[in-house]
Amino acid sequence: MLPSQRQAAQAIVNIFETGVPLGDYGQVTVIAGDTGHLTYGRSQTTLGSGNLHALLARYCATVGARFAARLAPALPRLAARDLTLDHDGKLHNLLRAAADDRTMREVQDVFFDETYWQPAMRAAARLGIASPLGVAVVYDSHVHGSWGRIRDATDAQIGSVAAAGEPAWIAAFVRKRRDWLAGHARADLRATVYRMDAFQRLIEQGYWGLELPLVVHGQEISAATLAGTPSGCYEGPAPGSRAIALQTPLVRGLDVRLLQLGLSERGMDIRADGIFGRTSMACLRNYQAAHELPATGVADVALIAELTAGLA
Repeated sequence: MLPSQRQAAQAIVNIFETGVPLGDYGQVTVIAGDTGHLTYGRSQTTLGSGNLHALLARYCATVGARFAARLAPALPRLAARDLTLDHDGKLHNLLRAAADDRTMREVQDVFFDETYWQPAMRAAARLGIASPLGVAVVYDSHVHGSWGRIRDATDAQIGSVAAAGEPAWIAAFVRKRRDWLAGHARADLRATVYRMDAFQRLIEQGYWGLELPLVVHGQEISAATLAGTPSGCYEGPAPGSRAIALQTPLVRGLDVRLLQLGLSERGMDIRADGIFGRTSMACLRNYQAAHELPATGVADVALIAELTAGLA
């Protein structure tokens, strides 16, 4: 498989998981009824599976991990699969901020490669599935679940890949998995039939080689969209390089994220998304008032330095 084909296959699943081709490394999700509970990262690994603990333990053990000291205290609760973490806003904000650290993104890439991509490649090879689109279907089922169940059901229906031919087998697998998702008892899984609809469209169009550019689930996969900093991650500007205030367009960046994280660590109910909107301004005003500062909702360089000390 060419590097561009591997990127395309992984980008398809990234779109399914987090909505963007490069994946949202900082996405934190808790879906009602999801047995995985707290879910994080580019390929949305879960508290319930134990993989979230494994990912964060690896990150914390990596030299140079910027947020290791802050995340390490949560590792025992992650290992115990403590479901109260579903509602731990401070931890969620730490996870969002950690995605700005290149080390976290590199750790996620290696972890998800070992956990999902490599097993999917081996499973595809064992069955004789060689096309990039076929491998993408196998990979999606490793990330999202149900690979073994639907593989066996497809074999029972039309025979092996060797007997039916790869295109026919993959098409049957996609139909079988769509039916399984559509009839699932869990509403959150029923809502994911769009994954199989997207694969069905690629099959109908004959895009077995996943040649770029592609449009999948309304998202462009091309050399341009696969380049640069992943969506939602910030590498600048540095805290203290500017004042932060509500304005149009909204101020975004690393300094905003760390300001929000500083407020979160001091008890403010704020989402550290790196975007300074009205809620962030209100939280900042509340902090200023509580500390007998002028409640302007504007963070000057001195206040930014105070709130982001030790974070940059």
